[in-house]
Amino acid sequence: MPLPKAYEPNQHEADIYTLWEQSGAFQAKPTSVKPRFSIAMPPPNETGTLHVGQALGVTLQDLMGRRARQEGKDVLLLHGTDHAALATNALMEKKLAEEGTDKQTLGREQFIERVKQYVGESRENINAQVKAMGASVDWSRLRYTLDDTLNFAVNEVFVKMYHDDLIYRGSRIVNWDPGLGTTLSDDELEYKEEKTPLYTLQFGPFQIATSRPETKFGDKYVVMHPDDERYKAYKQGQEIEVDWLNGKIKATVIKDEAIVPEFGTGIMTITPWHDRTDFEIAERHGLEKTQVIDLEGKLLPIAGKFAGMDITEARPQIIKLLEEKGLVVSIDEDYIHSIAINSRGQGVIEPQIMLQWFVDVNRPAVDWKGQKRSLKEVMRAVVEDGDIKLHPERFDRLYFHWIDNLRDWCISRQIWWGHQIPAWRKKGSSDEYIAFRNSAEAKKQLATEEVERDPDTLDTWFSSALWTWSTLLDQDYVKANSGKGLDDWLKHSQDFQTYHPTSVMETGWDILFFWVARMILATTYATGQVPFKDVYLHGLVRTPSGKKMSKSEPESNIDPLTVIDEFGTDALRMALVAGATAGNDQKLGREDIIAGRNFANKLWNIARFAENMGTVTDKKVEPKAAADHWILNKLSILESGLQKNFTEFRFAAAYDQIYHFVWDDLADWYVEASKSEPSPEVLHKVLKDTLILVHPFAPFVSEALWQQLRFADLCATQELPTPIKTDLAQAKQFEATVELVSEIRRIKAALTLNKPRLFYSGKDKELVSKLAGLGAVEVSEKPTGLKLASAEAWLDIDTETAKTYLVKLRQQKDAAQQTVGRLEARLKDKNYLAKAPKELIDETKSQLESAKNEAQAMAAELAKYDKALNL
Repeated sequence: MPLPKAYEPNQHEADIYTLWEQSGAFQAKPTSVKPRFSIAMPPPNETGTLHVGQALGVTLQDLMGRRARQEGKDVLLLHGTDHAALATNALMEKKLAEEGTDKQTLGREQFIERVKQYVGESRENINAQVKAMGASVDWSRLRYTLDDTLNFAVNEVFVKMYHDDLIYRGSRIVNWDPGLGTTLSDDELEYKEEKTPLYTLQFGPFQIATSRPETKFGDKYVVMHPDDERYKAYKQGQEIEVDWLNGKIKATVIKDEAIVPEFGTGIMTITPWHDRTDFEIAERHGLEKTQVIDLEGKLLPIAGKFAGMDITEARPQIIKLLEEKGLVVSIDEDYIHSIAINSRGQGVIEPQIMLQWFVDVNRPAVDWKGQKRSLKEVMRAVVEDGDIKLHPERFDRLYFHWIDNLRDWCISRQIWWGHQIPAWRKKGSSDEYIAFRNSAEAKKQLATEEVERDPDTLDTWFSSALWTWSTLLDQDYVKANSGKGLDDWLKHSQDFQTYHPTSVMETGWDILFFWVARMILATTYATGQVPFKDVYLHGLVRTPSGKKMSKSEPESNIDPLTVIDEFGTDALRMALVAGATAGNDQKLGREDIIAGRNFANKLWNIARFAENMGTVTDKKVEPKAAADHWILNKLSILESGLQKNFTEFRFAAAYDQIYHFVWDDLADWYVEASKSEPSPEVLHKVLKDTLILVHPFAPFVSEALWQQLRFADLCATQELPTPIKTDLAQAKQFEATVELVSEIRRIKAALTLNKPRLFYSGKDKELVSKLAGLGAVEVSEKPTGLKLASAEAWLDIDTETAKTYLVKLRQQKDAAQQTVGRLEARLKDKNYLAKAPKELIDETKSQLESAKNEAQAMAAELAKYDKALNL
């Protein structure tokens, strides 16, 4: 049946995805002899819904996967979901509180069962949303960060690292969230500025500044820089009697280079239990550490009459006591203080010294090249040596800075949902926990049936760090041979042997350190391979005004599922790709999505025109008219350009190419030319190849048209088309027609001319007449009017009218030259060149080149007009 007048996405998309699934088009084939392409897709939080940032990621991952299939590769897009321990645990605890109970009342086993039931339903929703985005996922290989095979892998890596002394249990300062009752890694914090009083206090002969007077009950060390001339009279270890909060104390002088003399008075007292910098000073000098605040955020007995009080409640009362003792020098009410909060639960962090599990990033181990280097050194080397390339390259510097300042990674969490730490000890003892693969191994090695397991769970990022390879393990083999260990599992897992290292990791730049760096750390150590060869980092998706989209502010948030319901998936995908440049945030608004929808409709209308020209045949395509050679040559140029842009991860540029080919070359020129000089076979060939090239960007509309036009098989399984040899001379001939018609259209639009006459003797005069909307095209021995710049042709207008057009053209040329000047000035600005991202500078250079070309073209055109009019 004929194509409907309009493309209605909701009438096609579900059926098309079912067609793809049933065909097996997305299933990877490890026995194939084709080259491989694989992406381990970042697993979304199973309790959430697909947000616009994830929609961008899924789109770009699928874009690369579909293009790789077209290039003749065996492709694996491996999807899964993340158990998201902290977020999920917090949601369930909130749910239990609403029911009037808590996890302690339920007990660990029942709590975990409740969570499993809850997330199982949410997981199906996420998977359905990924399908709605058109992702060409191999669903037969669906994975989950908490499934049995991944748990085996997690335990195996933990035990291996433990025996290599890369994991240890020790008392160190950690980030503690009193509200959630758990530790957090440094990368799970975000910092918020808030106005808080800064108190300057008298501490014996010194003045110290603090925004946290509640911690000062434990202060008994005063620290200064060893080279500070103001305090050279004071010696290391000297004791000074000080009147303080609970009476007279003896304070010890410590000299340490961590102190910044220029900050404040250059003197500080330290609270090692509740501040990381203070802790590190205490570690260097072997100082005592005294706990002042408990794990619930309340003051301990050392605070005297304030014991048991919440710190926020106690603070003003402590200041009142200090004022009564005459120890408050001044109070700055406008001090801006940066506080650390839990990026998940938004709870304020209270540093604490706790006995926890850590990954030692400084201890050497044998790396993937057989060299003995620390984990930090390995993480730097893989990028420095080019084994892994970050896109954009400017993130290398940021990545190295993070590694250089990396501290040991706290991996234990005091929650129940997640991978429980595989460490046991004799039941009821105070012995140190020892790492074992399972309880049976623990009982055997500890020589007792009575063992107890560490109740803590692992940081979610520890299990996620194994994602690229743990998901490729043969699940049946691992379960049947759980005791044989990691090397054996990898050797007997065909998917790992075939698809690892994965080709690309595509993810947001904001989790470069959370996740990408940790995958590099864990994978090089565990498998002897890098996890991926390229890392493409996309930016945040923002509102048109540049604000961060937020579900708490519906008016500023674009919900992918709502967009899909209204405009279709392809419209959203194309809007996202159009704004995607590596490492840069993008703005997304309704008009961008409408532009994507309009592109799909334009493609649909081209197909309707082609359908009206006759059914598709297997007849050999032989270009005849100049327009045939021109469009086939344009198609060949498009494919070459797309290949280059895909290779360089320039997705927005690739989309821009195909957009303008479809909208300008195919619709505006070739289809219009076909109405005068029809070549059905050529048009069908061009449309067919165009659908293939469009498919990675807009898979649904391209497949819908493919099926409606009854092309063979699936658009999703087609390889890149083979270009047809063309006559470049004829292609150039039609290009001349395009230039002539374009010039006439510009003049008509500027002067609002209605069907003017043209004096022209070219062979294409009839085509020019129709395309340019002329009243007549005549041959004259003595033509009059405005001599055109693009051909031996004269537009029949009087001199005064022509001069009016020249005035407008000069204004446009002047505007273009002003743009050139502005862009040149920007590129001479040293501050701009130093601070702007490389991609932005490249974009400015590209804009400058375009503006120069535009100005030069208009200047050349004006010169010809001036000469023709004897001006």
